Amino acid sequence: MESNSHALSPNIDLNEQNDKGSNVNFLDSSFYLTIPRNFVCSHEDLVHTKEELKEPLVDLLGFFRGDYEATRRAVELIRVACLSHGFFQVINHGIDAILIRAAHDHMKAFFRQPLSKKLRVRRKAGTVWGYSGAHNADRLSSKLPWKETLSFGYNGANKGSNKPIVFEYFTSLLGEDYDDMGLVYQHYCEAMEKLSLGIMELLGMSLGVDRSHFRRFFEDGHSIMRCNYYPSCQEPNLAVGTGPHCDPSSLTILHQDQVGGLEVFVHNRWKYVRPRHDALVINIGDTFMALSNGRYKSCLHRAVLNKYSERRSLAYFVCPREDKVVKPPKDLVGAQGLRMYPDFTWSALLHFTQNHYRADASTLESFSKWLLTLQSQVI
Repeated sequence: MESNSHALSPNIDLNEQNDKGSNVNFLDSSFYLTIPRNFVCSHEDLVHTKEELKEPLVDLLGFFRGDYEATRRAVELIRVACLSHGFFQVINHGIDAILIRAAHDHMKAFFRQPLSKKLRVRRKAGTVWGYSGAHNADRLSSKLPWKETLSFGYNGANKGSNKPIVFEYFTSLLGEDYDDMGLVYQHYCEAMEKLSLGIMELLGMSLGVDRSHFRRFFEDGHSIMRCNYYPSCQEPNLAVGTGPHCDPSSLTILHQDQVGGLEVFVHNRWKYVRPRHDALVINIGDTFMALSNGRYKSCLHRAVLNKYSERRSLAYFVCPREDKVVKPPKDLVGAQGLRMYPDFTWSALLHFTQNHYRADASTLESFSKWLLTLQSQVI
């Protein structure tokens, strides 16, 4: 195997190195005797749960076939979940199991490469595209997540182009050897977009608005695909894979492997989401909470670590076009015109979370205050 100049010798005192201000941004658990201090989290972030979240399991087969009664049942299950905690799982979602398996296989191969190769697509500060070890280590100094990520964008308007955006991303930065990987993720993102637009129809129906309202809003969206790799951790009670947060995006479609580790904070308790190989996990994000005028919940969640097994997941973050104004339809505002959040663009919220604020349970509220302060200064 190619040598790695960034690898840390097991004889180095990592805590001492961190005290001198060196951020650890490469994760290989075989190198660590103790957890570096900038990965250590507070106790309340680390209490693991054995209680399962009883989120609805929504069968989409009838909806795709135009079955009225099956669609009504799906809509009601989604409404109950989104009013409570914003999480549900879907089966018969139409995504080919072979495609999902190929996406996982390519993710595994990518993260097993030497660091020098992964750094060819290193994420630049203030952006969301590219590879990152200890995600966001470039702008955070504490409670670093114990994971590596690979993120890239997908624009549905680019579909059918002679230069598919995802395929071009991989081949232009990594070369022709990554043609297969680029094609797999191009097809995966196209399948995710199709599914997401169907779910947006169901969300519209569940909120009592025109079923095509949210579908139209996201048809020209610029979404984000992220591959997550969580190495095994010798001390999983000291660090987290992903700290507690709400997703700033509109909707997240997640396929997790069978190791498990996703937990949701519901009724003041952490509960785990049991992996299902045939299901996709769906959760509401802050942007859709704003689109629903606060009716649907963007729920706090996290990823915990495993001492014996590495874990992987595929996350597709559904986002509107960057310049599109996020505001709820009139049907959700009411006669009194009561608004929970100000109008904003997705690009403004993305800028806020990438440059000013670490996503947590209060991201949307904090962003709203920040935005209103900026607007008042302009006036």
